[in-house]
Amino acid sequence: MAEGDGLISVDYEVFGKVQNVFFRKHTQAQGKKLGVVGWVQNTDYGTVQGQIQGPIFKVRQLQEWLRKTGSPKSRIEKADFHNEKKITQLEHSDFCIVK
Repeated sequence: MAEGDGLISVDYEVFGKVQNVFFRKHTQAQGKKLGVVGWVQNTDYGTVQGQIQGPIFKVRQLQEWLRKTGSPKSRIEKADFHNEKKITQLEHSDFCIVK
């Protein structure tokens, strides 16, 4: 299977100035634009975390966006990705903001 084939799921956490800058809203919009599913939420300690699922190539695009772009007023220090695994079907139907 070539890179870009199949579905994956990956968890993420983004550090820096990522709360109170519409980061979740922009992450949701970017996820929907790319056609991936998952969720995003603020943590109690100032980070944003979530999960992305979709075709490998599209998930990689959102990972890069989380790592380098974010919302216009955010300042990303780093983005950690973990629990990456191949999946046979999507576990979410949309990209949601979790309150």
